[in-house]
Amino acid sequence: MNSFLSALGDRVTGLLHGFDRLRFAGTQRMLANAGGMQAFLASAGVLLKDFGQWSEALTARVRQACEQVMSDAGRPNLYLNDSSISKEQLAESIRLRDRITSGPVCQLRAVELIWSYEIHRDRARKWLVLEPRLRKCLHLYHYWVDQQVGMMHVRIPTWLPFGIKLCINGREWLCRELDKRGIGYERRDNCLVKVSKLQAAQDVLDEQLNTDWPAFLDRVVSRSHPAWKQALQLEGRPLDYYWSLEQSEWASDVMFRDSASLKQVYPKLVRHGITQLSCDSVMRFLGRRCNAAFNGQVQSDLRRREEGIRLKHSVNQNSVKMYDKQGSILRIETTLHNPRDLKVYRGTETDPQKKRWRPMRKGIADLYRRAQVSQASNQRYMQALSQTNLNKTVSETIRPVCKPVTRNGKRHRAIRPLHEPDMSLLKAVSDGRWTINGFGNQDIRQIVLGTDPANASERKKRSGQITRKLALLHAHGLIKKVPRTRRWLITEKGRQIASLLQATQTIPSEKLLAAA
Repeated sequence: MNSFLSALGDRVTGLLHGFDRLRFAGTQRMLANAGGMQAFLASAGVLLKDFGQWSEALTARVRQACEQVMSDAGRPNLYLNDSSISKEQLAESIRLRDRITSGPVCQLRAVELIWSYEIHRDRARKWLVLEPRLRKCLHLYHYWVDQQVGMMHVRIPTWLPFGIKLCINGREWLCRELDKRGIGYERRDNCLVKVSKLQAAQDVLDEQLNTDWPAFLDRVVSRSHPAWKQALQLEGRPLDYYWSLEQSEWASDVMFRDSASLKQVYPKLVRHGITQLSCDSVMRFLGRRCNAAFNGQVQSDLRRREEGIRLKHSVNQNSVKMYDKQGSILRIETTLHNPRDLKVYRGTETDPQKKRWRPMRKGIADLYRRAQVSQASNQRYMQALSQTNLNKTVSETIRPVCKPVTRNGKRHRAIRPLHEPDMSLLKAVSDGRWTINGFGNQDIRQIVLGTDPANASERKKRSGQITRKLALLHAHGLIKKVPRTRRWLITEKGRQIASLLQATQTIPSEKLLAAA
C-alpha cells in the first residue's frame, strides 16, 4: 500500500479503509430444516393436519405487530408491485422529504420468494409430510434512521421460518460518529472526500470491528419485529436468531487532491489492471492458490457506469474491484459472498479449544478475520497497481537496464527489451505465482527451457544457464535474493519494467501511434 501511495505522490491527501455495505442474515436454526421444524411442532402440540391454520394465524400476528410499529409512528406503509423500483432510493426520498434524522422512515411491502414449508400427503404410507418448498410470500421492509449506524433496513418475511435480513452501511455509521465527536468532513453520496482529522476517522472505522454484534443485531430486530420473542417459544424460551454475514464490502478509499489528479492517473490504472493482472494474480489477491485442485472461474469485467469506470475481478463469488467515485475518490473494494474459500484459525462449536486452520464461516464469530482478509486483498491489489508507470516515459523507465553494469567486479551485459529470450525471462520472473514465496532456479527453468530432460548432465547444463540469467537480472536490480534460501523475489523496479514491456507487447501499434 505504501508503494502505491508513494507512486501517486502528492496527488493523494488521505486514505480510509473499513466496512462499506454489510448484509446480515438472522436464522432460527431449529426452524431452518424440516426435522427441526417437526420437532418444534411436536413440542408446541401442533399436528401436521393443523399446520396450515396454525401458521396462518402466526403470520397474521407477525404482520400485525410489524405494521403496528410504523402505524404508531405515523409513517407510510407502501405496497410495491414493480420489482424494478429501487426500495433504497424510495426510502431515501421519503426520509429527505420528511426530514427524518432519527427513528422509523417507512415500511415497504413486496411479494418475493422464500424457502418455506408445505404439507403433502404421502399416499403410499398414508400420512402427512412436511416438506420445504420455494414459495412466494409477503415481505416487509422496515427502514430506520438508527442513532448509531444511520439509515438501515430490516427485511422480514411473514411466513415460516422467518429468516430475516438486515443491511447497514459502515460509511453511514462513520459519519454519525464523526458528527458526535465534532470532527469535520465533506461527504458526497457514500464517500468522504475530505476529513479534518483523518486518523480519528480511521480509529472510528477500526472500532466498528469491536462491536458486540449479537446484542446490536438483536436490539435492531426487536424494534422492527416485536412479535419475534412472543410468537415462537420452546418450553417458554424464545428462539434466538443465529447471525451470519451474507455479504461484506471492505473499501479502501484513496482521497485525491482534486478530480483532475484522479482523471490523470485512473485510465492508466484501469489499463494496467485489465492487461497486466493475470488470473494467478487475481487468485492471489483473494487468498486462493492456482493449482490443479481449483475448478472455478476467474473473471475480469470492465464496465462504464454513470459514476465512472469499474474494473472487477471475481473468483468463486468473491471479488476485488476498483472504481472512481464522486470525482476525487479511488475506491479499492473486496466483496466476500463465499468466505469458505478463506481460512481462519479457530476451534469448533463443540470444542472451541481444538484450534487449527479451518474454512471461514459466514457466522459473525469470524467477522474480525473477514476484515483482516479483505484488507490484505486490498493491499495486494494496490501493490500490483503500484507497478503502473504514472510519470516516466517508456524510454526513461527502461533506459537504465539497457546499459552494461558491473557488480562485485564482474561486468554484466545490457538487458535487450525486444529480444525474445530476455522478454521470456522477465515474463517468467514477474509471474503472480511468485508474489509471496518467490521462485527458484527450477521454477524459471521449466518456464523458459521447458521440462527437464532425463539426462543429469543436460539438466545441470540448463541449471547453469538459468543461474547466469538470474545473475544478470540481479546485477541490474530486477530481482533480489530471499535471505538464507535459494529463492528469489522480483523487485519493485523489476516488476515495473516487466509490466511495462509486457504492455508494449499486447497494445496494438495503432493505439501506441495514436497516443504518441
